[in-house]
Amino acid sequence: MTETTTALVTGANKGLGRETVRRLAGLGWRVFLAARDTARGEAAAAELVEDGLAVEFVPLDVASEDSVFAAAEAVKARSGRLDVLVNNAGVVDSGIPVTDVRGDDVRDLFEVNVFGPVRVTHAFLPLLRASENPRVVMVSSSAGSVPDAIEWGKTYGPVLGYPSSKAALNMITTQYAIALGDIRINAVNPGKTATDMTGFSADSQPVTEGAEVIVKLATVGPDGPTGEFFDNDGLVPW
Repeated sequence: MTETTTALVTGANKGLGRETVRRLAGLGWRVFLAARDTARGEAAAAELVEDGLAVEFVPLDVASEDSVFAAAEAVKARSGRLDVLVNNAGVVDSGIPVTDVRGDDVRDLFEVNVFGPVRVTHAFLPLLRASENPRVVMVSSSAGSVPDAIEWGKTYGPVLGYPSSKAALNMITTQYAIALGDIRINAVNPGKTATDMTGFSADSQPVTEGAEVIVKLATVGPDGPTGEFFDNDGLVPW
């Protein structure tokens, strides 16, 4: 009998993370909904379970080493392996003008957007290696694409933390892909999506569209791409 695919999505109590959990669970997968806020995470998981989906909540704060390893131990105890890891949790700049940004302001953002995926990937690596077809999806942004950086800054306004953190995440993705030849690992740009991170702006696409590329890369086979950067239209330049 074919084993059920298992996945974990970070930052998944709302927005793109929650939609990704819903979509993956809709494929018949067992999905761990990971979130920092226990009350919101449990509520989101319960709603999806009511829809008949195999979703389980796992508390996970990507900025805390202890929390990340506790989550890995919880998944190990419940499943014994992990087929798909989606590093979705992320934050944006606080709105401080670029000229007023201090090191600590950027450091706080990097704790989540850069160090967070490293912590989570490292902690879950043994469980991924227990899978026959392990995959990792890094949720990035066109803000981290160097060729697109100037245009992005002109469109959304110059900020220091978010674009630089996503550029760092992209570089991390390439190096993981080189080192982890047995794991398909890619970065994705969901595009401007209607979430609290974009203020639900009128020109944003719905989360159903934003999650498309995440789901696509989460479902690649053993011969699928690795070390690449995608959006819904295909490859994105680093």
